[in-house]
Amino acid sequence: MNMSFFLNGKSVSVTPKTGSETLLDYLRLDEKLCGTKEGCNEGDCGACTVIVTGRDGVPRPMNACILFLPQLQGCAVRTVEGLSGPDGTLHPVQEAMITHHGAQCGFCTPGFVTTMAAAHATGETDFDAALAGNLCRCTGYAPIIRAAQAAEKLPVPFWMDEPPKFQALQSRDDVFCPKSSDELAHWYALNPSATLIAGGTDVGLWVTKKMQSLGPVAFVSHAEDLRHIHDEKDILRIGAAVTITSLMQAIRPMSASLHQLLRRYGSPQVRNAATIGGNIANGSPIGDGSPALIAMGARLVLRLADERRALDLEDFFIAYQKQDLRPGEFVESIELPKAQGRLRCYKLSKRFDQDISAVCGCFKLEQANGAITKARIAFGGMAATPARAYKTEAALCGQPWSLETFNQAQAAMAEDFSPLSDMRASAGYRAQAAANMLIRYFHDLQATQVNIQEVHP
Repeated sequence: MNMSFFLNGKSVSVTPKTGSETLLDYLRLDEKLCGTKEGCNEGDCGACTVIVTGRDGVPRPMNACILFLPQLQGCAVRTVEGLSGPDGTLHPVQEAMITHHGAQCGFCTPGFVTTMAAAHATGETDFDAALAGNLCRCTGYAPIIRAAQAAEKLPVPFWMDEPPKFQALQSRDDVFCPKSSDELAHWYALNPSATLIAGGTDVGLWVTKKMQSLGPVAFVSHAEDLRHIHDEKDILRIGAAVTITSLMQAIRPMSASLHQLLRRYGSPQVRNAATIGGNIANGSPIGDGSPALIAMGARLVLRLADERRALDLEDFFIAYQKQDLRPGEFVESIELPKAQGRLRCYKLSKRFDQDISAVCGCFKLEQANGAITKARIAFGGMAATPARAYKTEAALCGQPWSLETFNQAQAAMAEDFSPLSDMRASAGYRAQAAANMLIRYFHDLQATQVNIQEVHP
């Protein structure tokens, strides 16, 4: 397998030995581009951030530590070494970082600069959000934000405009790069023990942290039809390889609340790689995507060879890290109803950005003539799987829309869940927080301020 991509404006060719080689290792060991740092090696600190321009021509920050080389076929990659011009002229964000003293020890600086350069190229000015995936223990962030603000209106250098040139990547026995869902289905049915890689934000840690050998792999994001969202009247049909970034754009008109939850799903670097299908298929009990989709009434389309079956998302999760998937079967798409005006999603975590939930609660209740007619409530972090609160829903339906009703329904939540204590929260905290979210939903629908970022003393 010979693959190629652009690196700092020049075409490079690589022959991966296993398919699980990371971009970070390639940059540092093969290309001797050591500005890209290894920090956490799990996509959390941002020290390894590079700019990747993919099929849509948009430069995006991504974590090199959990990007596998076959994911980069045809892309354009910029490291910190490639931000200055051919004649050595510094990029505006590099100049601004010098002027505003945005670096101290300097270890995190290359990641910050590449992230800022990607934001500069796309016109992003919400730097608290844009830089949420970059950690610094020295500066206090203020001089970095000032540097980003100073550079934001300066023109994008001409050398940063580099459209990717895509060619299909030829597969081999142990590294399969399907061009379509059909190709993936037929190959996976014959190789059911293989590892499917979409964004790699979870699988990457199997390699970098657990030192696992993956064996045969299939890079599903090469399948064109899995990367699209189709508007089908009352539903959105979302391909399994749609990134969280793309999903956010599609969801925003439907649900501002879910859009905000996805903004806290992970850093921009993570969202630009992670896929909604991978998030679901991973089956994490603390994943933020599944509780929201369950509350929305999402259905999965699962595929095994030429056979497809539809399944309500809440029925997909059987037990801890066990899903209703037959050998060789995979998540092909998600069917998502578009009417989501009453959906609200609430996340509690130790830090606001890029943190795993202690509790994630998602609520959608309907009412008519002053009474609750339908209820869908789902939680992450409260059980071994993402799960609906069926008894709480039953306690609400048919009752008046009132604070008293919601207060009384809190007791039913104790029958729905028996949460565990771990490093993120105690069982008691989780139980109380989940019950409080129910009351928060009532006040939210009454137009009371409940967003902690909007409430002022």
